[in-house]
Amino acid sequence: MVEIINRQRRHNVQAKRWREFATEALRAIGAGQRDATIVFVSDAAIRKLNCQFRGKDSATDVLSFPSQPEAFETEAETNHGEIVISLDRAQAQAKESGLTLVNEVEQLILHGLLHLCGHDHATDDGEMNRLELKLRRKLGI
Repeated sequence: MVEIINRQRRHNVQAKRWREFATEALRAIGAGQRDATIVFVSDAAIRKLNCQFRGKDSATDVLSFPSQPEAFETEAETNHGEIVISLDRAQAQAKESGLTLVNEVEQLILHGLLHLCGHDHATDDGEMNRLELKLRRKLGI
């Protein structure tokens, strides 16, 4: 199950659409049996999180917070973690790239889910990027 939380007021959040897309993306990644949470926030909120957790005092588009299974859980029972997306940043990036906000958010959700599944584009010599591009085609992004 994918939980959608809206913590911003500037943009309309289509919770059902994002829940369905994230569920489909988890299946495409091969992690369809596990849960995830997606939180939509403003630039100000994501800037605070980026500073607190990454030491970077700037807004970013997406942050991922993987969770670890509790001692009593099997790995298959646990929540992957949370993805936090700035819809302000997503809107600006969509405009810069000539995409719709829907396409940009789909890309950010997929990117965040890949991070929750353990992929790291900073250290994997392009492996995550190649997988993400393949999954974008598969998901019609």
